[in-house]
Amino acid sequence: MLRYRDTLGLLPGLRPHAGPAAHRQFGEEDLHAAALALAIEQRYDITPAALAFGLRVLAEPAVRAEVAELGRRAGRIQPPAARALDFEQERALRLLSISRRPRPAPRR
Repeated sequence: MLRYRDTLGLLPGLRPHAGPAAHRQFGEEDLHAAALALAIEQRYDITPAALAFGLRVLAEPAVRAEVAELGRRAGRIQPPAARALDFEQERALRLLSISRRPRPAPRR
């Protein structure tokens, strides 16, 4: 299981193997990463390969852009302009709610 996760890039310090006879020593950091990966996979019901792709999306801007475009076309992600508009709308509503609060009476 650790070798499979290592080949997927789910373990820290992924080092190129020196050849078929090379042996990687897995340390405590590797075991903690594998445990976290297992927890995420179980929580979200995904495979190790899907998790590895998620990491790739986070790490590679070109992949992130293509996946975001797919999300927009599939209707799962709002276009950036709409998100900016939502932010401005939320900001305006917050400002309105602040201005409508009763003000304390002036001290005499």
